[in-house]
Amino acid sequence: MQYVLFICTDPTAEPYDADQDNIEEWVGELQKTGKRLDGNRLRPIDDATTVMVRGGERVVAAGPFTETREWIAGYDLIEADDLDEAIEIAAKHPMARFGRVEVRPVWPF
Repeated sequence: MQYVLFICTDPTAEPYDADQDNIEEWVGELQKTGKRLDGNRLRPIDDATTVMVRGGERVVAAGPFTETREWIAGYDLIEADDLDEAIEIAAKHPMARFGRVEVRPVWPF
């Protein structure tokens, strides 16, 4: 089953420490096992654009759809046998310590 890991900032998490950021190791291990299908960082929320259609009219707004101190900083698409394995993979991501990782199953059409 596929899961999306939303990599999120969290101002209440432990301070970021570049020496403890083992993202290359995490990505490499998952690529070796075929569990990581895709992933990347996202530009900061200042670069976001929100698009809506209201009353048949397109509305475009600069910035994210909500004001919050936390934001999605990246994503990873993984293949896992079940939610337990997806959680195990997410817990090893460095942002599980420096931020938070939301695990969400993909819901195919």
